[in-house]
Amino acid sequence: MNEPEVVMIGLGYIGLPTAALIAQNKTYVHGVDINPSVVETINKGQIHIIEPELDGAVANAVKEGYLRAATTPVKANIYLIVVPTPFKAKNEPDISFVEAATKAILPLLKEDDLYIIESTSPIGTTEKMADMIYETRPELKDKLNIAYCPERVLPGNVMYELVHNDRVIGGVNERSTERAVSFYSQFIKGDLHKTNARTAEMCKLVENSSRDVQIAFANELSLICDKADINVWELINLANKHPRVNILQPGCGVGGHCIAVDPYFIVADYPMESKIIGTAREINNYKSFWCAEKVQTTKLQFELQHGRKPNIALMGLAFKPNIDDLRESPAKYIAQKVLQNANNEEYFIVEPNISEHRVFKLTDYRDALEKADIIVFLVAHNEFKTVEIPKHKVVLDFCGVIK
Repeated sequence: MNEPEVVMIGLGYIGLPTAALIAQNKTYVHGVDINPSVVETINKGQIHIIEPELDGAVANAVKEGYLRAATTPVKANIYLIVVPTPFKAKNEPDISFVEAATKAILPLLKEDDLYIIESTSPIGTTEKMADMIYETRPELKDKLNIAYCPERVLPGNVMYELVHNDRVIGGVNERSTERAVSFYSQFIKGDLHKTNARTAEMCKLVENSSRDVQIAFANELSLICDKADINVWELINLANKHPRVNILQPGCGVGGHCIAVDPYFIVADYPMESKIIGTAREINNYKSFWCAEKVQTTKLQFELQHGRKPNIALMGLAFKPNIDDLRESPAKYIAQKVLQNANNEEYFIVEPNISEHRVFKLTDYRDALEKADIIVFLVAHNEFKTVEIPKHKVVLDFCGVIK
């Protein structure tokens, strides 16, 4: 492989597809991940995550020599930071992975290099990293191009959306913005919208916070409708007939590493101002707790009515339908909560998109449906929508499988 043009730090759900996309455009990419098994898998032309079309893209990129992976970075002209940004205690964002990735490339940077953060970050992170770089490498002061460019992709359709979705690109100065736009324009067909780094950081957070607020409204409706003995799915369908109403579908909470997380980046820094955003997070978190309590109540009712312990199927662990991603999954939280209160009932845990789990013993969904007395739909996977459920089964549908 020739000397890389791009170093991609982080080869997860966003980093690897982005690396593969850049490599598809005949650009040499050096991918970096701290997990040696991930590096080994990629260098075999294989993938460690489920994402349509990604396997072929990685296989071809590795075979043609445009993509290789390692545990350490090398010199290049462009550095992309696509690492996790988890949380500390009290939902405070943790940018230590961004800092570590930046420190790893500090000795490699040279004049006119392009440094881009794609990781979801608190407002001001890009400027903070620029200060850190220049403090260590003062000879590069104002001679680098530093920008922030968040992704806007949907798991399950990443390879398409990376190319076709619009992107917001914000540099620490106008030159950095222009240089980043020039880079992304090589492989993105969507419009590239120029701004500054702080606005780009806030834009990412606002997009997902907006979705969280909308979902919270739907989840709050589902709680009200349960008490009012109203079918929430029918209600929302009818309300959406209004030409200016578009209520989302409720679920068992909100998961994933975006919508369930990004609002906290705003709330942590602006607690007094972000009233609606903070309350939406509380509602969506409470919905998961409520679902777990509903399972517990239904279990006790069955036992009183039938004089025996029920068999219970928990259908789905992923944070959304038809993917293998369990990050911040409300379904996984509910399963854990329910099992904590287990009292000799038999549970069947179902997740058709993964073959095994280190905590849960998984059951085929058809076996679970056959053996269970209580069927709890947590995730609306396609497999669940086609099954016939005998009328004598007790069904708790938290995600609209049976509308």
